[in-house]
Amino acid sequence: MKVLFVNTLYPPEIVGGAEVSVSLLAEALAAGGHKVTAVCLHNGPDTVIDQLKGVSVYRLPIDNYYWPFGRDRKPSPLQRLGWHLRDIWNRKAARRFGEILDVEKPDVVHTNNLTGFSVSLWPEAERRGIRVVHTLRDYSLICKRSTLFRNGHTCKERCAACVTLTAPYRYASHRVDAVASNSQFVLDQHQKAGYFAGIPDKVIYNIADTANVAPSLPATDGDLVFGYIGRVESEKGIDVVLRATELLPDAGWRLKVAGKGVEPYVGDLKARYPNSRVEWLGFTLSRDFYAGVDVCLISSVWPEPLPRTLIESISAGRPTICSTAGGIPEISEMSALIGSYEPHDHRELAGLMLRAIEDASRWKQTQPPQPDFADKFSPAAIVGGYLALYAAKGTKQP
Repeated sequence: MKVLFVNTLYPPEIVGGAEVSVSLLAEALAAGGHKVTAVCLHNGPDTVIDQLKGVSVYRLPIDNYYWPFGRDRKPSPLQRLGWHLRDIWNRKAARRFGEILDVEKPDVVHTNNLTGFSVSLWPEAERRGIRVVHTLRDYSLICKRSTLFRNGHTCKERCAACVTLTAPYRYASHRVDAVASNSQFVLDQHQKAGYFAGIPDKVIYNIADTANVAPSLPATDGDLVFGYIGRVESEKGIDVVLRATELLPDAGWRLKVAGKGVEPYVGDLKARYPNSRVEWLGFTLSRDFYAGVDVCLISSVWPEPLPRTLIESISAGRPTICSTAGGIPEISEMSALIGSYEPHDHRELAGLMLRAIEDASRWKQTQPPQPDFADKFSPAAIVGGYLALYAAKGTKQP
């Protein structure tokens, strides 16, 4: 089968989990004998074509006013508005994409994050009779911030600006043949907003390298060691975790924080929460992190679709304490779950941490995942799920 992937970015350009998930799936399909092409954007003036792990990659210049990633200075409100208006329906990007379709002639187009391309790519495939499968990996089709998160809180209702600017996305969503999502929560949010009505849907997890964080004996003695790993930013709930530690006793626990963030923010956290029991590790390899902690904290306050860190924590045999944000509850029950708490509720989190400290001998034990856990995120399972969507015919409802 000839499969053409589209995602805003593709390795080695990585700013989030989507690029990793898309590339792992593309490489797994290529390893299985399928002809795989990927189309992405890059910060250059010309189209570049290269090969990466069996995948042919088209890197296109962005047809918009500026490159939105890695900027030192935030564009003005007027510039941002112009960028988003062009991203509603980018005709130039569609023409470029159509030319690639005419060259590659894929059996299926698999779109993912389309920021910078726009949904104008879908009709290009439809006009050529090419099946389109779309995977939801964030909220960019219903929220211009892509997060359903504003001013520190999840959006309970979509604002008028998002409803207006994304209206063409909703209309165009009926032009895909099938829609997948890496969590039921994300799929539900889109369908509640009227997207993909009558379109066959399926929840398919991301490929996860669970073997890299196989269960190991905790390397800690004495105190119960809590662990946080991920970007050090407010959306991930690190400030909620640190506020919770202020309510814990002066003995019996430690906290290791692994990951990097914007230095002024990280520096402010360290100044506001000075505690010798909190160790700031910076960037740390996953296997080293999990080998050095007893209990993992999955603390996102934004509606994260399905955090890879939770999958890794379960694979590593570590008990968890999880917020109920986004798609987290969909797999937190597969872990040795000490308890769940409402995002932002640092007191409830502190109570769960205290419960773990009081029963430290139990939670310092490795908790092997269920026998079939790794299979749920294996390349074979994920590729199989998508091949079924690629091959299905005549399933779109009128």
